[in-house]
Amino acid sequence: MAKLYFYYSAMNAGKTTTLLQSAHNYHERGMRTLILTPQLDDRYGKGVVQSRIGLKANGRVFERADDLEAIARGDIAANGPLDCVLVDEAQFLTKRQVWELTEIVDKLDVPVLAYGLRTDFRGELFEGSQYLLAWADSLGEIKTICHTGRKATMVVRVDDEGRAVTQGPQVEIGGNERYVSVSRAEFKKITSGEGRLELKQPQLPLEKQGARD
Repeated sequence: MAKLYFYYSAMNAGKTTTLLQSAHNYHERGMRTLILTPQLDDRYGKGVVQSRIGLKANGRVFERADDLEAIARGDIAANGPLDCVLVDEAQFLTKRQVWELTEIVDKLDVPVLAYGLRTDFRGELFEGSQYLLAWADSLGEIKTICHTGRKATMVVRVDDEGRAVTQGPQVEIGGNERYVSVSRAEFKKITSGEGRLELKQPQLPLEKQGARD
């Protein structure tokens, strides 16, 4: 029986990489998928779903007014049976669109895997994430770490000096360098005005990591 899955995390945890790996696993077995990507996210070009490590695939762009169940039905009518729907940046879904994902699962018996942020830079739930948390059959956290070494569960938006920004629009596409994933304790510290965050953290090349073993 098909289910609606919601995989959530802070930023830079590998959500899109995981989505693309899931799509690859289906295709490797001769199964067809539909990747949905929001019109808001055009960082790599319209309809291009790309991870930070370079994996990419083409997706079907949707807007806030689009009916996702109708899109899935149209895809099936045009291309034949569908084995899975994958949704990138699922935090940008509307409440109605999350309901439409449940219809894809319940009426069409097609599993849906949605990947997105849980909260914004103010610590508030995104609309799409709120209803995915409420209505998904299965929830999974994709973990990443704070610069303190703790698990990162929150996102801070910072200015040019690395100070927390606590006001402004919820969505700021293309400004990924302005966001830092942190632990809840660090989120409270930074957003209260204590300290600042480095915009670019030191990065250890993968080939050097073995030297510590």
